Amino acid sequence: MDSPLITKLEQFTAFSKEDRNLLNKITSERLKEYGPREDIISEGQHSPDIHVVISGLACRYKYLKDGSRQIMAFLVPGDPCDSEIFILNEMDHSIGTLAPSVVASISGKTMKDLLLNRPSLALAFWWNTLQDEGVLRERIIDEGRRDAYSRIAFLIYEVFVRMRAFGVIEDEVFDFPVTQVDLADATGLTPVHVSRMLGRLRREKLIAIDGKTWTVCNPLGLRKAAQFEGNYLHLDRAKDEPESEPGRRLKGLV
Repeated sequence: MDSPLITKLEQFTAFSKEDRNLLNKITSERLKEYGPREDIISEGQHSPDIHVVISGLACRYKYLKDGSRQIMAFLVPGDPCDSEIFILNEMDHSIGTLAPSVVASISGKTMKDLLLNRPSLALAFWWNTLQDEGVLRERIIDEGRRDAYSRIAFLIYEVFVRMRAFGVIEDEVFDFPVTQVDLADATGLTPVHVSRMLGRLRREKLIAIDGKTWTVCNPLGLRKAAQFEGNYLHLDRAKDEPESEPGRRLKGLV
């Protein structure tokens, strides 16, 4: 079975057999298991490695001086957490798990070699960075323009689309082990307001929540509620190349 990193990056391009073998190798050699609510790397730290979520769920976050927390993005299997960190002196935010997770470490030296000597891989990581930037832009739009209802619907639908694209959803059901506090920290709302919006989405039969298991009962309805346009995720870039298998395209943004 291919590494989740390949599943992720093949949303953007297709790889030769040699590149696929290399990605599988470097994401299977140095694996570490984390419990829930553990830091993979903390703000202020330097790491000579980059990290890739292999299973579980993580997030980018930052604590303010008053103790409040802002979650900037959720990280699903296949997501590189910090693909540029090896060139920086320190992290300007933290990466932490929200569920038991397995994370692969890739040395900065290996990463630099990939970026300099393997153009197809360099291009794929570049597209990944552009996707990260797109997700962050949507969080800015959340704060500036979306109301609470569409803000919550948008975030849920975004995670749903990303997980489905990377092959970790069956029958519109997915594991999303977050609390209302996590969702509040990701959307700039209060936990009480998040609870009200989730209640509304459930009453409208758009979603169902059973503990850590979420179901999108009406994908079209949830997309409409979110006013979701998925172009910022850049999930339509996969293309055939010589001596490579076709990239895996997203099966429609329903």
